[in-house]
Amino acid sequence: MAKKVFNIFMILLGGICGFTVVYLLDKVQLLSSFEGVVKTVIYVIGIILFSIIFYLIFPKIIKGIDKSTKNVESEIAKLPISEVLLGVVGMIIGLIVALLVSYPLLQLELPYVGNIPMVILSIIIFISLGYLGLRVGRTNKSDLNNTFQKMRISKDKVSKKTINESIKILDTSVIIDGRIKDIIEAGFIEGKIIVPIFVLEELQHIADSDNDLRRQKGRRGLDILKLIQNITSTEVEISQKRYSDIEEVDSKILQLAKELKGKVITNDYNLNKVATVRDIEVLNINELANAMKPIVIPGEQMTVTILKDGKEANQGLAYLEDGTMIVIEDGKNYIGKTVETTVTSVLQTAAGKMIFVRINLNNGKK
Repeated sequence: MAKKVFNIFMILLGGICGFTVVYLLDKVQLLSSFEGVVKTVIYVIGIILFSIIFYLIFPKIIKGIDKSTKNVESEIAKLPISEVLLGVVGMIIGLIVALLVSYPLLQLELPYVGNIPMVILSIIIFISLGYLGLRVGRTNKSDLNNTFQKMRISKDKVSKKTINESIKILDTSVIIDGRIKDIIEAGFIEGKIIVPIFVLEELQHIADSDNDLRRQKGRRGLDILKLIQNITSTEVEISQKRYSDIEEVDSKILQLAKELKGKVITNDYNLNKVATVRDIEVLNINELANAMKPIVIPGEQMTVTILKDGKEANQGLAYLEDGTMIVIEDGKNYIGKTVETTVTSVLQTAAGKMIFVRINLNNGKK
């Protein structure tokens, strides 16, 4: 029953195609010499001829489709899932292109037959472009894989580089100093914090010293380190690399930084200089503190308490809360007093910033 229905459908489709072909020939004036009954006969012959052709080729089409389907199933079963997915993606793209191409064609209307020929043409376009997309997707599998592999390698390199650049290595001096804990808590230090095992051992050695001052510094360093480890927003790791062939702790720190491509956090001036020579990035806490000191300009008014005399004759010294030294001209006679002053100049030195001021006349007070 189904076969008969398909046979009838193919005969009708062949008749429509035959009529369309004859109609198009008539439109281009190829049948202009025929009139009346003769032209009608030509139309009938065209319809019958194409109906017979479609009827005769229908069994072969069905057989070819069945064979092709089985071949496709067999081929798909042999393909890896990645190739199948790439083929499907290519086919989908081909079908989208076919839709864009076919849409204007489906808007055309032909006399007597409407847009049926355009529908047939659209079906052919869909099949062709869909198959083309499938083939392109499969045949370019290796190129796509190579592209994805390069992208993955590039991403891994960038990720590894970012991880290395975010590593910060603490030296002994900056841990004993203590300000690093507040800086980390404030969120100014990102990435992993590395504390070398030899730095930890040096702190322990200082904490066990017979000298009271050194012992206090060592114990404070160990306490600060414990507080840093308790900061939940920061990852702190104890590196077990010892470098037994290197004697000095500073040299070991620089070697570790070189290997990890990390940055050294210190407030040791000499370590900073050596690291710069060896092309190792350094974050110096003292430089950060100097950068954060308030900016003053000549002519600005300041109220200071003179604490002691300076090196030069008649000089007095005062200090801001951040430790910045203030040199007061003719301030020796005002030691212990709070006075109003005017800034005369500012000097930036390797040790920090120095502010020079002079006392305003008749402004001293106890």
